Amino acid sequence: MLGTGRQPARRRWSVVKWLADPCDIRLRTEGPVAYITIDKPEKRNAMSLGTLTELRDAMLECDDRKAVRCVVLEGAGKDFCSGADMTPVGEDLPYDPADYRAFDTVEDDLWQVRLRSELRLAIFRMHKPVIAKVQGNCLAAGTDVAFNCDLVVAADDARFGFPAARSLGSPANHMWLYLVGPQWAKRLLLTGDVVDGRTAARLGLALESHPAAELGERVDELAQRIALMDPALAAAHKRVVNAGLELMGWDVLQRMAADTDVRAHQSAANKEFIATASSEGFRAAVHRRDAPYGASEVVLRD
Repeated sequence: MLGTGRQPARRRWSVVKWLADPCDIRLRTEGPVAYITIDKPEKRNAMSLGTLTELRDAMLECDDRKAVRCVVLEGAGKDFCSGADMTPVGEDLPYDPADYRAFDTVEDDLWQVRLRSELRLAIFRMHKPVIAKVQGNCLAAGTDVAFNCDLVVAADDARFGFPAARSLGSPANHMWLYLVGPQWAKRLLLTGDVVDGRTAARLGLALESHPAAELGERVDELAQRIALMDPALAAAHKRVVNAGLELMGWDVLQRMAADTDVRAHQSAANKEFIATASSEGFRAAVHRRDAPYGASEVVLRD
């Protein structure tokens, strides 16, 4: 059969497969290293459901791309992630929120908390190694994200902690026990106190810390070094360590952590904080909660 002389139409490929038209996440690659940036500096990179969904999609994009061998997760601006985005849902949604679950009942709250937990756990479960590059604040829901990464490298003056434990709930993704052991996990969660990057590295919340001006260079060096390894070998090494955590109950604890967070939402402190935030504003609620604690940074003796 004779040809027509016309070339078949070429298929137009999207720039990316998984991450379509993101609002809060930026993705770039430099050789074998991918950089995922939480790009909400005006909100100190606080995590909303939309941000978490985009973050999960960006991780899938990196895990699927053959050329990517290591991922660096970072925050734009001064902070890595200051916590959960408490901004109320807007009115310009393409659907009626009344038709969908909110946080009104324990069951709906649990559904919402587990949904967000599963989005974050994609970091732990993906095949390729992920480094969290932490500067500024890494608080509350920010720690839920960072501690699911394989390695955490921090600025010396970064701040890690879960101040929300004083009023809003308990970590819905729980790596504290595995990273620092039961006593320090309890010490930090029972007070909501914070530690700086150097102390975080001493305790095990971070692999290492560096002066803020050197953080980017140090993380880049580590990421490029990890990227030298065959991806199949890197995946095997990550998987066997993660399997060890699972043998220690990691996957069961994540489900229990989500359930326990919902239980904590029933506390009087939670209801008081939300009432104050609604009537006087979020900053006023935080001030009223934290004032009795005074200075909140843990300082270790040399």
